[in-house]
Amino acid sequence: MSEDDTRLAAVVALAQGMAAARTPRESWRAAALGAGRALTGSFAALSVWERDLGQLRVLVNVGDRAAGEAEFPEAEAYPVHRFPEITEFLHERWAAGGEPNAWVETAQGLAAGRPGYCHQRVAALRRRGRGSCVVAPIVLHGRAWGELYVARSTGTRVFDRDDADFATVLAAVVSAGLAQTERLEEARRLAFTDSLTGLANRRAVDVRLEEAVERHRVQGVVVSLVVCDLNGLKRVNDTRGHAVGDRLLERFGSVLSLCGAMLPGALAARLGGDEFCLLVVGSPADAVVKVADDLCRRAGELEFGDGVACGVASTADPIGPVCSARRLFRLADAAQYRAKAVRAARPVVAGRQGPDDPVVRLADEPEPHERTSAERRRFRGRP
Repeated sequence: MSEDDTRLAAVVALAQGMAAARTPRESWRAAALGAGRALTGSFAALSVWERDLGQLRVLVNVGDRAAGEAEFPEAEAYPVHRFPEITEFLHERWAAGGEPNAWVETAQGLAAGRPGYCHQRVAALRRRGRGSCVVAPIVLHGRAWGELYVARSTGTRVFDRDDADFATVLAAVVSAGLAQTERLEEARRLAFTDSLTGLANRRAVDVRLEEAVERHRVQGVVVSLVVCDLNGLKRVNDTRGHAVGDRLLERFGSVLSLCGAMLPGALAARLGGDEFCLLVVGSPADAVVKVADDLCRRAGELEFGDGVACGVASTADPIGPVCSARRLFRLADAAQYRAKAVRAARPVVAGRQGPDDPVVRLADEPEPHERTSAERRRFRGRP
């Protein structure tokens, strides 16, 4: 196989590796691994240029890592003033119409390329037992995004101009892969986000609730669910128009998000229509009820609305075994229906109304499709 064929195969492998990635981390790792193999390097890294912080932050290190080089470092970053070519070459020259070409540094100094000798990189090569490196700027959406860095060990062939040119091609492939990853992440975000309020949607709640209940079953972690029904939305839509109704939904969504922030890791979501929920994992049940009480109070102060009917179900309360997400959801839902039926100004909590708790009894009745129409009306708090 000729050198051109070998390099073409390497480019294809890099592109395929990034295309198969399912998360940003997987994409970063595939980029570094693919580029390192394509350039026969012993080490490769991918870094992003954080303009707002004035630093180059390392996203991933692969290959023969030196001491202190984690695969996915938490805080490996370098101030740009220590690497003047980052700003001068990636930003100023690129903005002025220059080409984002790669360059080579060696343990003895600059070998190929135009940015100029960078003593910080040379010192790092020597310190980590590497003989040379090729640095390829990555441009994404017309702006300098970061860099691809591939190094070879001391005693191996030093990178040359042909390697730098090939690294420039690889950086373009990485850029395309990163753009694809961004699109996929945006699609995933939209798939789990309510477009009106910006909260999580029902799909997100279903996924997280299944995971949470499994943790409860295995580890005994407390899982609580707050289900809310915003009162008066239909009246607002009918008398003031849907634009005002949407504004009411957005404002309640903001209140829900604010209250949820008081509980570590709580997921605030709109289930659809006028129904919302908070999913809380690990917090005491009483803390969740306290936040739900605050939520009711704040909802009652919203303009146009009529408050909220709020139900709470927690595995820490006497509600019986919770072996499925469906049962916890039905308990919170039944508590919410009970709150609406009695026009409660405060949350109704499943399991806290005596040994024959009507909410628990209601939740454990047959599924809605198995009930008569009269039973369905009673479940929803109507005569």
